[in-house]
Amino acid sequence: MPRIPGFSDLLTLLQTQTEALAQLPRTLADLNRTVGQLTAATATARETIESAQQIAERLDRLVQELEEPVRALKPGLERVGRVLDDPVIDTVPDTLHRIHDDLMPLIAGLRQAQARVGSVGGILRRRPRADGDEDGAGPR
Repeated sequence: MPRIPGFSDLLTLLQTQTEALAQLPRTLADLNRTVGQLTAATATARETIESAQQIAERLDRLVQELEEPVRALKPGLERVGRVLDDPVIDTVPDTLHRIHDDLMPLIAGLRQAQARVGSVGGILRRRPRADGDEDGAGPR
């Protein structure tokens, strides 16, 4: 059968158009579903932004409440910083160790002496006196 020039091209074009029109409902459904998802994502983003705004407002109030007391601490903190920068502060731990090492044996010795004096006093109180007083308390 003889072919009409351009007719087969027209048929191919019509067939392609028909297939595209047949796919149109599915494409529109996909587009509709995508728009719905975009709407849900936008709503979630809006809620997130509102929540972030509330948090930012709360933080702003907290900062306002804390700003004045923190500013009032500044001079004292600067004085403490100057004291802590003094090189003498670096020697404090060594000084405390020396005091501990020197005083702790002395304190232990004093405790032992106190215990001995206490025991000697107890012995003297229990020992009968030469004048016949048994409790060592003396005349009453």
